[in-house]
Amino acid sequence: MIKYHLAEDTIDNRDIRRLIGWLRTYPHLTKGHLTVEFEKKWSLWLGRKYSVFCNSGSSANLLMYYALFLSGRLKNRKVVVPSVGWVTSIAPAIQFGLTPLMCEADPETFGLDLAHLESLLRKHRPAAVMMVQVLGVPHKMDEMRRLQKRYGFILMEDACAALGSSYKGKKVGMFGDMSSFSFYFGHQMSTIEGGMVSTDDKRLYDLLLMLRSHGWSKDLDASTHNAMTRKHRVDDFHKPFVFYEPGFNLRSTDLNAFIGIGQLAKLDAFVAGRERNHVLYRRRLGGHFYTQRFDSKSRISSISFGLLAQDGRERRAIVKALDKNGIETRIFSAGNLGLHPFWAKRFGKTSFPFADRIHHCGFFLPNHPSLTLKNVNFISDVVLRARETTKS
Repeated sequence: MIKYHLAEDTIDNRDIRRLIGWLRTYPHLTKGHLTVEFEKKWSLWLGRKYSVFCNSGSSANLLMYYALFLSGRLKNRKVVVPSVGWVTSIAPAIQFGLTPLMCEADPETFGLDLAHLESLLRKHRPAAVMMVQVLGVPHKMDEMRRLQKRYGFILMEDACAALGSSYKGKKVGMFGDMSSFSFYFGHQMSTIEGGMVSTDDKRLYDLLLMLRSHGWSKDLDASTHNAMTRKHRVDDFHKPFVFYEPGFNLRSTDLNAFIGIGQLAKLDAFVAGRERNHVLYRRRLGGHFYTQRFDSKSRISSISFGLLAQDGRERRAIVKALDKNGIETRIFSAGNLGLHPFWAKRFGKTSFPFADRIHHCGFFLPNHPSLTLKNVNFISDVVLRARETTKS
């Protein structure tokens, strides 16, 4: 029986009662004014000009890729992708016929290895780079921005698991030309299912709005919408249902936005709880295991605490002990994505020394605001005792 789950729902009884009260007013449920309100509140919290709410973090990544694909800004079809992250950080590149170039993981933050990244940039001159803020640990963004300035690529920042983390006082999600977030169960806040794309670029924002909703222009501001109808000589009767791009339907709903507005009001408290637990885990376990390292001025809001065992034998012993004590665990994210069939059957298995170590030795420990410091100490004790058994 699991006593300590990897993730707990951030939607509590008060949120449910509030939702029930709202539903009793028979409100508009599909995408409407609350979605727009949530987008504005999120942009204000994050510090970006524009945000687009969609139905998942994976859809947020899909929208980023497709808006970039249709923007006319890609100087070629090459894009650097991470070996450590999630499948939907890479899948859109394959789906849209781009050429993904996989990058080794950084031995400190587990993000893109900057030396390998620069060698890819120098050799291939890719148009874009997709980076992941792995497990809420901010990457080396000063160095990343210097590389962007030197090589002129467009940066997509996957911050789906990093809500509330910051790098030298600047929130994660503020660095990419576009950035994505996930509001899935177990993340820093939840809208049941949901995601967001944020940007400061008005042209990309307009594309994101159209692509989210079929490719029509109804969600654009009146001036932009009217300019498009004039350009294409659309009459008043037809203009609400004219499709300017081959889009999707990736919308969320006002019901999800209602939940999101309530969750956003509590997000800073959620982040503080995760940071508190992360600090204690690192203090207890950092001297015994390989863990992510980061700039001292960074703030860490992690969805789980990640560790690398010495080898597969040690990991098996720890996983067994965690299971025996009712502590949920799993592999570190998805390990090395270059070893997964979706990649290997197209490009061959792609191994890197450090990404492979994460794949074969990595595991997660629970981290969510429901855990007390006593819980974190107990979980840490179980891990340390299990590690000792492998030495005998």
